[in-house]
Amino acid sequence: MADSTEERARASTLGPIRGLWPFLQPYRAWIIAAGAALVLTACLTLVLPIAVRRVVDNFLGDDIAQTDAYFGAAIGIVALLATGTALRYMLVTLIGERVVADIRRATYDKVIGMSPAFYERLMTGEVLSRLTTDTTLILSVVSSSISVALRNILTFVGGLILMLATSPKLTAAVLVLVPLVILPIVILGRRLRRLSRENQDRIADSSAQASETLMAAQTVQAYTHETVSRNAFGALTEASFDAARRRVRVRAVMTAIVIFLVFTGVVGVLWLGAREVRDGLITPGTLVQFVIYAVLVAGAVGSLSEIWGELMRAAGATERLVELLQAEDPIRDATPAAALPEAHGAVTFDGVSFRYPARPTVPALDDVTLEVQPGETVAIVGPSGAGKSTIFQLLLRFYDPDAGHVVVDGADIATLDRAEMRTRYALVPQEPVIFAASARENIRFGRPDASDAEIEAAAKAAAAHDFLTALPDGYETYVGERGVMLSGGQKQRIAIARAILRDAPILLLDEATSALDAESERAVQQAVDALSEGRTTLVIAHRLATVKKADRIVVMERGRIVATGTHESLVEEGGLYARLARLQFTGGVAA
Repeated sequence: MADSTEERARASTLGPIRGLWPFLQPYRAWIIAAGAALVLTACLTLVLPIAVRRVVDNFLGDDIAQTDAYFGAAIGIVALLATGTALRYMLVTLIGERVVADIRRATYDKVIGMSPAFYERLMTGEVLSRLTTDTTLILSVVSSSISVALRNILTFVGGLILMLATSPKLTAAVLVLVPLVILPIVILGRRLRRLSRENQDRIADSSAQASETLMAAQTVQAYTHETVSRNAFGALTEASFDAARRRVRVRAVMTAIVIFLVFTGVVGVLWLGAREVRDGLITPGTLVQFVIYAVLVAGAVGSLSEIWGELMRAAGATERLVELLQAEDPIRDATPAAALPEAHGAVTFDGVSFRYPARPTVPALDDVTLEVQPGETVAIVGPSGAGKSTIFQLLLRFYDPDAGHVVVDGADIATLDRAEMRTRYALVPQEPVIFAASARENIRFGRPDASDAEIEAAAKAAAAHDFLTALPDGYETYVGERGVMLSGGQKQRIAIARAILRDAPILLLDEATSALDAESERAVQQAVDALSEGRTTLVIAHRLATVKKADRIVVMERGRIVATGTHESLVEEGGLYARLARLQFTGGVAA
């Protein structure tokens, strides 16, 4: 109940927009210049009706020179107004573009370093929606709406003061209408912001669903799931449209009410003013001046009612981005971090237990103790769900163990800086990640400062050089999104070349040769042998050839190590490994 009350309170204010201030602060000089231009144009707008009054009152006079002077003054004011407006537009637009670019960078910098546990709570599509849709809304507000709102506030306040100076009686009549105009803005504005936030959330849901299915388009089509996916995306899109329709309806009602009240008041004031002119209490020019001020004030109020809706939407978008920027990573570096020890490649799991946050009742690792000596190759085998991949997840410190310690070269990795610690590893996943770039840049990902010669040397060691030079543009060939232009074996060899280029003392290899044809498997196996030489290697094994070459085999089941030894000794013992060797390794049947 308290949360609901707090949410309603936040929904009725523009408070979240304050979250933009840290991004605006570096550009205070630009903001001051834009503010000066804004004040200048607002003042010139308010001076213009005085010049018009003098023109009207002297229009039928005998002093033509004076009338011409008033016309000249009016044109001069308009010229200054145009120049000031152009300057204001340029400055606020540049500020908006710069601030949004900074927000996007800050948001990306934040999320790219978040641990996988963060993405168990927030889908990638949701993050992308905040990076794109929400920042676009903020761009509109920072580069336009805030400036226009401030200008209209100045026009409203200044116009009211000058209306009072022009005709206190007519101004009093106008002021009676002000509460009637402000009331619907405040009441409907609260609902408008709630609907704006809901609209943005629904857009994020549809973006997440689209991202998920498009990334798996082949699987969707293979299972003839297109209709189901279309219907699911359509339902989410309609939910987004429904929220937008309710938001637009509220905003339209608010705008209609405000405009009706404002301009009805202007007509009423004009009627009263006409009677005063007829009675000789004010001049026609004075009435024209007052009416222009009334129109300016009315226009300012009407514009503010429009901008209020934009500001409410931006408040919701800012709130969502600030939530992302302030999100805490479940995995934190020690402060201060311990110095990285000398690299040898020793790995120790000391009584490690772990459960994934998304599956808190299922132990992924249960009191695992494992020591790997520098330069040793250890094959990890076991059925699906045994905890093999979790070993890698904890070594890379994507998660922290619930109990026990993970130690590398004598240092508990929880005491080390994660970025420094991860330089000790080279990872080759079962499904290699290939980026939408050239083959050369995909290999360079292993070490961004590598020279072209070093990249080609790594490719040769990974048995990738020959097929890369045969591509249309050689190493510069664009390989497509997720490497769609490459075969499975070619992707694997690029991933291995990337790991060779990294030249890390510890290799984490989720062997994927079981999915390759014989020729590709042989080439990849040769590359793996070259990569493993002289390194500590932990390999999740899927093939008998890899298991036989390992110095030691670790057999896992239900998160525990149930056996260790060589291939021959474990087969002789019987048990789980013997069954896996008979079914999975020699028979090719997945466990």
